[in-house]
Amino acid sequence: MGKPVVHFEVCGGDGKRLQAFYRDLFEWRINADNPMNYGIVDTQSGGKGIAGGVGPAPARVTFYVEVADLNACLQQAKKLGATVVMEPSAVPGGPTIAMFKDPEG
Repeated sequence: MGKPVVHFEVCGGDGKRLQAFYRDLFEWRINADNPMNYGIVDTQSGGKGIAGGVGPAPARVTFYVEVADLNACLQQAKKLGATVVMEPSAVPGGPTIAMFKDPEG
C-alpha cells in the first residue's frame, strides 16, 4: 500500500512575501504568529487536501510522507541514491521527522 503525503512546506528567503503570495493566489489562511514566523496553512478547502506551512528558510519545496518505520525508510532512500540531510528528530508537540535529498538533489 502506498504512503500518504501528510504535510508540505514552501520556504524561501522572504517568508512574509511567500506567505502573502500563496495567501493571495490560493485564498489560504496563513498564521505566522509564532517566534519562527512559520506560516501554518489552513487551505480553507472543506477537508480536501493536506495541511502545510510557508516560511523563511533556504529556498525549497518539501513534502512529508507518513511511514511506519522512519529509519528503514531512510536506509532504503540511501540505497536508492538519496542523501540524508536531517536525521530523525522529534518536532515539539508533533511527529518525528527526517529529511533527505533525492538523487537529483
